[in-house]
Amino acid sequence: MKKVLIITYYWPPSGGAGVQRWLKFAKYLPEFGWQPVILTVDPEYASYPQRDESLLSEVDPNCLVYTTKSFELYNFYKLISRKKEVPYGGFANESKEGLLQKVSKFIRGNFLLPDPRKGWNKYALKKAEELIKLHHIDTVITTSPPHSTQLIGLKLKQKLNIRWIADLRDPWTDIYYYNQFKHTALARKIDKSYERKVVENADQLITVSEDVKRVFAEKSRFPISEKTVVIPNGFDEDDFRLTNFPAEAKKIITYSGTISEVYRVDCLLEALHHLNDDLKSQVRIRFVGKVPSSIEQKFRSTGLEIELVGYVDHPKSIEYLFRSDLLLLVIPEVKNNRGILTGKFFEYLASQKPILAIGPIDGDLAKIIRETNCGKLFDYDDSEGMLQFIQNTLAKPISVSNPERMNRYSRKQLTHKIAELLES
Repeated sequence: MKKVLIITYYWPPSGGAGVQRWLKFAKYLPEFGWQPVILTVDPEYASYPQRDESLLSEVDPNCLVYTTKSFELYNFYKLISRKKEVPYGGFANESKEGLLQKVSKFIRGNFLLPDPRKGWNKYALKKAEELIKLHHIDTVITTSPPHSTQLIGLKLKQKLNIRWIADLRDPWTDIYYYNQFKHTALARKIDKSYERKVVENADQLITVSEDVKRVFAEKSRFPISEKTVVIPNGFDEDDFRLTNFPAEAKKIITYSGTISEVYRVDCLLEALHHLNDDLKSQVRIRFVGKVPSSIEQKFRSTGLEIELVGYVDHPKSIEYLFRSDLLLLVIPEVKNNRGILTGKFFEYLASQKPILAIGPIDGDLAKIIRETNCGKLFDYDDSEGMLQFIQNTLAKPISVSNPERMNRYSRKQLTHKIAELLES
C-alpha cells in the first residue's frame, strides 16, 4: 500500500474540532489504497486546548503513529497565569483581559511567529526526515492550524524536494481574531512572508471553503487557483448510528462549541426575548462548550432557562445534538467571514435537526444550507425572521435535509477526494 506522511499537531487525545478532520481521513484512506503515516506531538508535551480520551478508540490499531517531544510556551503561560486551560480562539476562553493577558498577547503577536506551537517544529522536522526515508514516502501533507506546522512542510520541500500538500483549515493572517495580538509592522510583515512562502511553494493546497481559497489566492504573487482544491470538513456516518436517546422534558435549543463577544447575537437575543410566554416556559437553551460569563448573562436576560454543560467528549456532544429540537450556529461578524465553514456545522447537518444559523447571507455556509435544506441562515439584523423560524420550528417539528446532497459531506466521500488528489 502506498504511504503518505501526515504531519498534524492535533491528534488524539487532543479534543476539539481541529483533530476530527485528519483523524477521519486517516480512518478511510486505506479503503482507497493509501496507508497514512501520522507524525504528531507527544501528548505529554502538547498544549491542547481540550483533551478527549474517547477519540483514542477511533485510531485504527494498524495506523502508524509517531510522536515527538516539543517545547510548549502555552504550558508556561498556563503555569504563570494559574489557569487550567491554554488560550484558544484568540483567547476566546478567557472572559477578562488583565495585564498578564495583554502582555501575553503582545508577546504572542510579535515574538512567537507564526504561533507559540512552533516549539514543536525542530523535533517534528527531524522525525519527518527519518520517516520519509524509513517508509520510502514521496508525499507529505501538513495541516494547520497551528500554521507553524506548515513551516515544517516548507523546510522538507526545500531540503528534500518532496511533494508537499498544505491543508489550510483556517485563514492565517486573516483569521478573525488576528488583530488582537497587536503586531508591530515588522511582525506583521514577517508573518505575511511565512504565509506567502507556504502558499507559493506548496505543490498543492487544500482549503475548507471557496472563500478561504480566495483569501489565500490573494496572498500569492503568482496564480495558485489551479493547484488549490476545496475539501470541506464533514461528518462520519459511523458517529451517527445511535439515535435512541432519552426524551427531554422541555424543547431544547442547543449551541455547541466556542462562542465569544465577537459572535454577534443581539438580534437573536431580541427574538428569544419576544417568544410568547407559553413557549418560553417550555424552552431550555443548552450550551455545550465554553461560554464566557458575559454571554451567559445576555442569554439569561431573555427569561429562558439556560443550561451550561461545558466541554464534553465527542460521543456525548453528538448525543446532545440528537436530544435537541433546534440547533444554533453563529458566524462571527468579521472580515472575510463568508468563508467560515465550521466542522461543527457538518455534525449539525448529520443529526438532521433543524439549524438556525446567523451569518453572511452570501457566504459558503448559506449556500450549503440552501443546498441541503437543513434549516435557514439569517442576517445578523433579522430578529423578526429568527423569531418566526424559532416559533414555527418548535411548534411543529419539520423534516430537514436532503439525504443525497447531505451525503456529499460524509467523511468517506471527502476522503475519496483526498485519495484522488494523492493519485493526481
